[in-house]
Amino acid sequence: MINKTVTYIFLLYFCITAILLFIPALIIWLVTSPFDKRRAILHLYTCLWGSMYTWIVPTWRIKISGKENFKKGEAFIIVSNHQSQLDILVACRLMRLFKWVSKAEILKIPFIGWTMRLNRYVALKRGDRDSVEQMMLDCEERLKSGSPVFFFPEGTRSTTGKVRLFKPGAFMLAHRLKLPILPVVISGTCEALPKYSLTLNGTKRISLKVLPAIPYSSFASLTITETAQMVRNTVIDELDRSTGGL
Repeated sequence: MINKTVTYIFLLYFCITAILLFIPALIIWLVTSPFDKRRAILHLYTCLWGSMYTWIVPTWRIKISGKENFKKGEAFIIVSNHQSQLDILVACRLMRLFKWVSKAEILKIPFIGWTMRLNRYVALKRGDRDSVEQMMLDCEERLKSGSPVFFFPEGTRSTTGKVRLFKPGAFMLAHRLKLPILPVVISGTCEALPKYSLTLNGTKRISLKVLPAIPYSSFASLTITETAQMVRNTVIDELDRSTGGL
């Protein structure tokens, strides 16, 4: 009963602040768009906004590590496992410039989705070949302008915490543009906020670790499928270390 009450309060707070915080986001966009083409200032504000929701829940004990591996001013492909809706808010705490690749329907959500559009995050409609092709073109444009792009290559959240197979899009881009891949490993979010649930589940330890970037030379001779499996294995190995193989 207590958990459900806290959840309702959190959701109410989330909805109210989403409306209120969209107004500064719109102002930042209007003021900075002429000179901040990558929307770096707006993205930092958005990261602060997303991080706020993790700061106000004292039962989420979140550890961010490896930020030194996220080099500023460089373009690369960020690849992370995906356990929960909470992953996005936790990743906001990196406070680094990147562009999300997000399901198109999320960008239609009032205030939250509108802010994502202002940030020029990349939309993807799953199962739509034309949308996939446009997503690839949009990602190329963002990467060539110097903005890293953040993928959840599993395509959907895991219900068990186990890492699902990686879809090829991120790795096709890495090969096409000869860019490094930056693996990110998230653990604990599937227990804190499981898939298909909005209930906050007590005290949970959550971690996000940025691993060293994998240079293009390390996978240049591999196929796209082999590259995806190599990076997936890297993520799984680190996840096993952080969770004791559970």
